[in-house]
Amino acid sequence: MHHLLTSLRATAIFLLTRATARRAAPLPHRRPSALAIAFALCAMWSCESRASSDWPTRPVTIIVPFVAGGNTDMMARLAAERLSAKFGQPFVIENRGGAGGVTGAAQVARSAPDGYTFLFGAGSQLVLAPLLQKVGYDPDKDLIPIIEFGTGPQILGVKGDMPVNTLQEFIDYAKARPGKLTYAGVGMQTVTAIAAGVLIARTGLEMTLVPYKGGVQAVGDLLAGHVDMYFGNASEMLPHLNGGKIKLLAVATPSRIPQAPDLPAVAETFPGFQFGSWNGFMAPAGTPKEIVDKLVEASIEAVNTPSVREKLVQSGIVPGGTTPAQVAERFKADKQLFADAVKLMGIKGE
Repeated sequence: MHHLLTSLRATAIFLLTRATARRAAPLPHRRPSALAIAFALCAMWSCESRASSDWPTRPVTIIVPFVAGGNTDMMARLAAERLSAKFGQPFVIENRGGAGGVTGAAQVARSAPDGYTFLFGAGSQLVLAPLLQKVGYDPDKDLIPIIEFGTGPQILGVKGDMPVNTLQEFIDYAKARPGKLTYAGVGMQTVTAIAAGVLIARTGLEMTLVPYKGGVQAVGDLLAGHVDMYFGNASEMLPHLNGGKIKLLAVATPSRIPQAPDLPAVAETFPGFQFGSWNGFMAPAGTPKEIVDKLVEASIEAVNTPSVREKLVQSGIVPGGTTPAQVAERFKADKQLFADAVKLMGIKGE
């Protein structure tokens, strides 16, 4: 619709110019219809501009492509609460899980770009899914990354009775026991699975994967000592920082995180290693810039609200608040990062 209106605007300008140039001459019988069409098109143009400036005038749907309860869902609900208060219209969360996030993302990619349907998803999901399966949409052309609301770091933990206290000690311990240690993995389209797989491939370890449907189950088995290692979300791992049943060894962000300043980054041992998943808003391609700008400004304001920021930090999230240009650069970098990871791990897509 957006592209159609752009074309119609040009047509309207042409018709008005032509009609004005000939207004001194007697008009043929059919000429007024062209002028009427021109004014009608201009009215449509004016209506669309007014609709963008008045946005939102009705409820806005936010599609979360995962089930309720996870990091992405939590951040989306924080954002929706602040946006509803800001604009005086409901921002309604709809959880559309399935196919590693593809189902919800595809729905938004096919939605009208009118500012009333947005995706609040994980950047890693948008990057990884097209590398591993057919998704039915082009993430480069059909969806516009708008703003990063927060990034969930990945933290490597091992069972509490393992006689290691650093990442290098764990690597040495695992190398001395090829094929004897296990690690938890949640699917193959998640940053948790990719981070663990890349570390294992990069260090030449031989470990057995134990698959799980969710992080809660994986952490539970790590606590019980049923698996030896798990690379999980910070929100899952940080509550066990000083518990004794899990030893947290390293975080996969480029540098240390404020929630655990004594926890080294994996990059301190293996330079360049970084994995995390930024979460934020994406819009169908063609969404008016005026609407996008409003959402960006309001989202940055929400992220910087003390109560929201405190909730994010307490949940192990690094607060965001970036511009669309910065998100686009992050998206581009992540594409290369995960493409290299998939290649290193020897994973073949469908």
